Amino acid sequence: RMREENRERPVLVCTAGILVLYLVLGILAGGREGVREAGDLVEGTVRKEQSAAETDSEIHEEAPKVALTFDDGPHPVWTEKLLDGLKERGIHATFFLIGSNIQGNEELVKRMEEEGHLIGNHTYSHVKMDSMDILADQEELEKTNSLVKAITGKNTEYIRPPFGAWNKEMEHAMDVFSVLRDVDTLDWTTCNVQEIVKRGVQDTKDGDIILMHDCYESSVEAALEIADILTAQGYEFVTADEMILD
Repeated sequence: RMREENRERPVLVCTAGILVLYLVLGILAGGREGVREAGDLVEGTVRKEQSAAETDSEIHEEAPKVALTFDDGPHPVWTEKLLDGLKERGIHATFFLIGSNIQGNEELVKRMEEEGHLIGNHTYSHVKMDSMDILADQEELEKTNSLVKAITGKNTEYIRPPFGAWNKEMEHAMDVFSVLRDVDTLDWTTCNVQEIVKRGVQDTKDGDIILMHDCYESSVEAALEIADILTAQGYEFVTADEMILD
């Protein structure tokens, strides 16, 4: 912000110099009337410069960011509906996939990649990772990673451990980034769309990661409504990696 203000100062100084010249010429040419006209010109021009600077500052101010994330997919019906809604809105989200749900839904995974969403790992069989040894955890993640890579050509570097069962030792051992959540909509506990929407927007703030699921009709409907509400409030939607690495 400071650098932007410094870039504006030379323009204002230059403008002020020119206007001083106008003022002098006004005095020489028209006496009091010339001074008055020159003064009006100076005041009007300075106001325009200040207004332009304020507008430019507003344009460069970053919008608050949130990340929509979805667990337990892909689902053959509701994931597709969600992707349609996100595409219409120009929103990118993050999908943490269960490996056992990928078979038969490969085209949905491919579409996620092609449309700019981030694909993450939610294990192969939705296990509680802190109740198993490291080798078993690695196998769960690798099975899902192999399936995703065969479809997209990319590894799943980001994981969401089922039930939030995770610790930093596991993260270092497996060379992955864990993604937890700031806002839990608890969408799996109810079919009430408006209740889910309320949980998704009432306490959400800049930098939050919102947890939802794409395997329920009510969750998908609520997610798109949450997207519309937060967009109207000025939020920008980003993928989870942008939050973590920002």
